[in-house]
Amino acid sequence: MGKIVAGVDGSRGSQAALRFALEEARLRGSSVTAVFAWAIPFVADVPTGLLPSLLADFREDAAKVLEDAIAEADTSGVEVERLVVEGPAGAALVEAAKDAELLVVGSRGRGGFKGLLLGSVSQQCAHHAACPVVIVPHPPGG
Repeated sequence: MGKIVAGVDGSRGSQAALRFALEEARLRGSSVTAVFAWAIPFVADVPTGLLPSLLADFREDAAKVLEDAIAEADTSGVEVERLVVEGPAGAALVEAAKDAELLVVGSRGRGGFKGLLLGSVSQQCAHHAACPVVIVPHPPGG
């Protein structure tokens, strides 16, 4: 059985990508690996003793965003693996898709340049993934 990797970040665009990946998996008889990547934001003057607690909170929040996105999608008939990765999203998705038959991402996620057709993550995936990449257009109205 093959594997399709889908990038998830909680945005409407990534939800559309997850739906596409699930439908494609049903057609191919493949599984889906849903990937949420997170990075530690820069925070100045955080006491060292608080860092483990903050990291745990970030990991927990990331897992919840991923779980909520999967719960919102129709996963019937598809095995879905959940993967939460600490690090830059583009690199995490390219790594997760190194043995995949397809990588699916949204055209825009949480980046600041909402007018761009492709975000930095989708561009990185398109240029560096070892498998075909599908960039699902951003849904209208959001």
